[in-house]
Amino acid sequence: MSGFIDGYYRFAVWVTRFAYLNLLWIAFSLLGLGLFGLFPATASMFAVVRKWVQGEKDIPILAVFWKSYKREFLKINVLGYILAAAGYVMTMEFQILRTQEHIAYTIASFAIIGLFLLLAVIMLYIFPVFAHFQLRSLDYIKWALLIGIGHPLLTVFLFGIVIAISYLSFMTIPALFFFFGGSVIAYIIMWGVQLTFSKMEKSLV
Repeated sequence: MSGFIDGYYRFAVWVTRFAYLNLLWIAFSLLGLGLFGLFPATASMFAVVRKWVQGEKDIPILAVFWKSYKREFLKINVLGYILAAAGYVMTMEFQILRTQEHIAYTIASFAIIGLFLLLAVIMLYIFPVFAHFQLRSLDYIKWALLIGIGHPLLTVFLFGIVIAISYLSFMTIPALFFFFGGSVIAYIIMWGVQLTFSKMEKSLV
């Protein structure tokens, strides 16, 4: 009986932690008016789950989150908006190409889709890499892409998890995403990506 109670207590503690972190993510995204808050809030969320993945379970969540938010606010916003601008340009280019009837433009539009996939890979890995390493801004993009391409099975698995959790949450109980979606997804991504970091660390030595 005591084992069941202990297990339930640990489960309740982790549920509370994930919910608290998710609410911090939402609140600090809004604190930056969304436009300037989303990227640093997401980076801060990954800074917290990185410590959880590494076994630091009893950290002061708000303190770790706020420290990362302040320290990385400018850097991650610059990096995030470089990627956002790239996505915007590709979207506009794709729409223009699709309005043309020549076969060359159709082929070029498929090339844009390929670039979109590469951008999606970068976005999947950029925050774990950012949370774990201290690099120059463009190096985060380079290593996020290299890890994603170098570990295709992991990339497909993580994309599948993100899509599945998001879909099931919105189709069943949308409130679950509000309380747990971001933090649970961040934890799973961080857990998967950190398995590749030992090879990356050797390359950086």
